Amino acid sequence: MFLLSLLSFSLSFLFPGDQLINISGQINATPEQLVLLAEQYQSQDNIFQQYLTYLDKLFHGDLGLSMASQQPISTEIISVLPATIELSIVALLLAMTVGIPIGFIAAIYHRKMADNVILSISMIGYSIPVFWLGLLAILLFSIQLGWFPSAGQISLLYEIEHVTGIQFFDILLSSSPYKWQAFQNASSHIFLPACVIALAPATIFVRLARTAMMDVLDSQYIRAAKAKGLSFWQMIYHHAIRNAMVHVIRDVGLQFANLVTLAMVTEVIFSWPGIGRWLIESISQRDYTAIHGGLLALSSFIFVVHIITDFIYAALNPLARENKHGS
Repeated sequence: MFLLSLLSFSLSFLFPGDQLINISGQINATPEQLVLLAEQYQSQDNIFQQYLTYLDKLFHGDLGLSMASQQPISTEIISVLPATIELSIVALLLAMTVGIPIGFIAAIYHRKMADNVILSISMIGYSIPVFWLGLLAILLFSIQLGWFPSAGQISLLYEIEHVTGIQFFDILLSSSPYKWQAFQNASSHIFLPACVIALAPATIFVRLARTAMMDVLDSQYIRAAKAKGLSFWQMIYHHAIRNAMVHVIRDVGLQFANLVTLAMVTEVIFSWPGIGRWLIESISQRDYTAIHGGLLALSSFIFVVHIITDFIYAALNPLARENKHGS
């Protein structure tokens, strides 16, 4: 986070224009207001003092104003980040639900027809560009078949009060008599973009799960269980899957950054009101303060997911915890 804040602070000097306007976003400031801004950001002091002032404003939630809308960046991020969190979590669950069992099947049938077919399909799925896949999914499932909506988060027929920003939670907290219809409508809206995002991570989970299961099947305790008379499927259900899952969960955080990057492109294609679409629009509008805020928000979100994943991995795997007692 310290290095990220240094990068974000340095961008205000690298972007075209005045550094004070780039970091505050007040493009319509009068000369008197510029003098006040210079005092607030201590732009007349040395670079170290300017950086400390910048950190102080970050800790107080002051990310400046958007150059495009002249609204506080923190307010805009709070309004769009929950939609990205919701989409990313659903896509991650889909990728794990599909990819991990298929990877286990590939490992069980190692070097057989099923293994070769699964690896070939995984390579094809990983190679498909997400922007092309998203357009193809809209053309096939939305326009021709009419199974899923092609844009938005929920139909305009449903008025759901904004509470948490995560659509499913807001629907469940709503007192509307049509909330279950709204829940179904929101599910149909999120399913197609989540599947598009989940394809590439799912193929990676296939490879990770396959490798983890193969390592487990070659371990000593599996051989001991086999020597005790357990059948092959008993070893798989009672020993192999549980231990292989621990190794797969270790890499979930590493794949989440790639998933969020795919979500940014997918949000533009499906008009999903998330931070990825907002950030790409800010880049096209040369909204430098929004780029600062979006960089910090997305990176912090990925950091938090990494930390949570590490805690889950340590909780599930006693070998990953630090030894606190002598042998």
